[in-house]
Amino acid sequence: MNIKKLVILLILLSYGCESNSEISFQDPDLIFVANEGKFGTSTGSITVINEYGVMQTISNIGDVVQSLQVYKNKLFVISNNSHKINVFEITEQGLLLPGIEIDTNGSSPREMTVIDNKLYFTNWNTKDIKILNLFNYKLEESIKVEGLPEAIINDGENIYVGIMMNEDYSDASTVLKVSPNSNQIINEYEDGKGPTSLLKHNGDIYVARTFYDSSWNSFYGTSKINLNSSDEALKVNYGDGVVCGGSVNMFDDTPYRSHDGGIAKLNTDLSINNQTQIGLYSPSNVYSVQTYRDKVYIGTFDGYLKIIDSDNNEIKNYKVGDFPGDIKFWNKN
Repeated sequence: MNIKKLVILLILLSYGCESNSEISFQDPDLIFVANEGKFGTSTGSITVINEYGVMQTISNIGDVVQSLQVYKNKLFVISNNSHKINVFEITEQGLLLPGIEIDTNGSSPREMTVIDNKLYFTNWNTKDIKILNLFNYKLEESIKVEGLPEAIINDGENIYVGIMMNEDYSDASTVLKVSPNSNQIINEYEDGKGPTSLLKHNGDIYVARTFYDSSWNSFYGTSKINLNSSDEALKVNYGDGVVCGGSVNMFDDTPYRSHDGGIAKLNTDLSINNQTQIGLYSPSNVYSVQTYRDKVYIGTFDGYLKIIDSDNNEIKNYKVGDFPGDIKFWNKN
């Protein structure tokens, strides 16, 4: 493997936009921000925010804090280049320390989802989906895949996984359907190059895509897979420019995509409806995008979390950490 090529790729991936969402009108009790930190160091951190502002910062968690997952009253934290998962108990006062640390044995873990009290997470080095039992925090079997798996979601019945690149780091173009009952791949969908973010909505899988040319210039697209039809996936490529990385999410009960310093609604043909834009920041300063209920959350390159309402007003602005990537939310029971 070409180390220089891998480092360039990891930097490009971390600069993309990501998002997921729920629809309602109540603010979360806690917001968790994964600050990736500087690549090659253990400076990744987590910022915890409540209604009054930043209430807790956990520093030096690992090298590239890649992704977060809230499940019940637990926060799961993947550190990609440290090859580990940390588990913290969530309380109204923040995260309880020291928590639990699980070694993934050099797997290069990426993204995760929870179904049936098991955490499924994608891995690049081992090219698989590993399964963590949440009763005993033991790694169980793994599901081997061809290529490098990235995004992973579930709909309560099945798991969907985007294969972003082939083993040689060329662009891949497959979404897998996995049964958690058998832990077998039960279907594959051709969706276009570079699936980086997945969203299921009304029987369709929306796929935000990021892919590269031989000089590592970024290009963007969106696809829609109809799970109830054998028809080919609908695919649109936007080219390069301000579309912004790979994130697709729900906002106002409709699929939106990261776009031009914020998010914008996807039309039925997957073109972007510019009149629905939420977030008007410089695209070069947008590091990540999430939605939750009626708000848009934007992490910026200069280390801030900005919260925007549905009227496009920035209502809050918090200083967080280096390269704020994934953002997750918790409400007390």
